[in-house]
Amino acid sequence: MQQRRLGNSDLDVTVLGFGAWALGGGGRAFAWGAQDDAQSIEAIQRALDSGINWIDTAAVYGLGHLEAVVAKALKGRTQRPYVFTKCGMVWDDRGDVHRVLKANSVRRECEASLRRLKVDAIDLYRLHWPVDSTAEMEEGWTALAELQRQGKVRWLGVSHFNVSQLRQVQRIAPVTSLQSPYSLIQRDIEQDVLPFCQQNNIGVIVSSSLASGLLTGAMAREHIRGLPDDDWRRYSPGFQEPRLSHHLALVERMRGLGERHGCSTAEVAIAWVLRHPAVTAAIVDARNGKQVDGLIHAGDFRLTPKELRELEDALHGGATAHLGETHV
Repeated sequence: MQQRRLGNSDLDVTVLGFGAWALGGGGRAFAWGAQDDAQSIEAIQRALDSGINWIDTAAVYGLGHLEAVVAKALKGRTQRPYVFTKCGMVWDDRGDVHRVLKANSVRRECEASLRRLKVDAIDLYRLHWPVDSTAEMEEGWTALAELQRQGKVRWLGVSHFNVSQLRQVQRIAPVTSLQSPYSLIQRDIEQDVLPFCQQNNIGVIVSSSLASGLLTGAMAREHIRGLPDDDWRRYSPGFQEPRLSHHLALVERMRGLGERHGCSTAEVAIAWVLRHPAVTAAIVDARNGKQVDGLIHAGDFRLTPKELRELEDALHGGATAHLGETHV
């Protein structure tokens, strides 16, 4: 699979990375419903065996549980992938999650992630969300820079930051990577964030290129109606009318385009985000090995200029979803 250098780092990452958000299990904040750990491990290992060389996770996914699952999946592998995780979303005894970037909290989170992941250093450590307080955000970023100097973190990144916030932390220490949602139906970052990152050698890792499953081709109305109550997508505007009909019509156009190349609808969606020159790589989420198989060829698939215009035409005049802060 094609690899690209991630921003100002020495990391050559595959253009697809395994996203672990959906594997956190049910009954927790930002859950996707129940998940079997054995299937999670199967999905991670299938992705790595297929050539992916990095995993994206976060402490808050499964409230710590998922980082431990990642460690189990990597146990005994002779070639360890890069492991990227995030801090700044802290939960209490009731499972309520709060954004905290105080230095002591960031340091505690890092130590906990190192223990759960069973690694000596985190390859890319990111602030998961910005906070309203400028002073607290700078305090959190300064703490990350200190962790880097201590060798506990190799490279530093942020997630969901805008250009102003990127400039703010850049004054303290270089930003290696930004993670942000980006898909055919969520294109907010095209106007200023992507150009800024390109100009400043900040690697962009895009999440939700499949719009949390909406652009996979598997999300029929019946499937959406059957989502469990603890799956956040059940209540997202992008999965409801009036937006849903437009999104499903777009998916049908994507399905036809993919069939011409023997590719899945999901691979078309992923190839679309990878066509942007500022995008380094895309996170792809899968909950079992079979789902991985339906995504993996996106790393080598290229859309022609004509096909890109077809997708733009399909989007023209339709309302797009902003899935907003349900992205974690």
